[in-house]
Amino acid sequence: MSTPAVPDIDTLEPGQLLPVREFHADTVHLFQYNAVLWNSHRIHFDYPYAREAEGYPALVMAGPQLGDWMHQCVTDWLGGKGRLCSMEYSNRRAAFVGDTLRSTGTVQAVDRSSGEVTIAVAIVNQNGEVLAPGTAVAVLAP
Repeated sequence: MSTPAVPDIDTLEPGQLLPVREFHADTVHLFQYNAVLWNSHRIHFDYPYAREAEGYPALVMAGPQLGDWMHQCVTDWLGGKGRLCSMEYSNRRAAFVGDTLRSTGTVQAVDRSSGEVTIAVAIVNQNGEVLAPGTAVAVLAP
């Protein structure tokens, strides 16, 4: 299906895609994000620990950062035409420094009377694996 540049409640249909956003996970993003969260878990900054003690192939990206990237995918698409009302997601697989990640969204349902749009969102890695699936609900202005 097509990717609408600006959402319009009158023409929006289930199956339409939101623009994909691509992220290149690196140590700078990881450090900055975890510093803001006061997250000092060693899997996010101590590579030998992450590899040897926890068995990870690289430093682990913070799970909430994946949710923030999905949030940005929806709010960028909405622009000034609506607001994000709710989002839920689940981290199913880890993302690592060095990964190329994409945030995706697909319109699942449109309620024209209320302006409510339900969107399936996800973070997908370079291998096509869904790391974090979720659902967002937005309301578009008439």
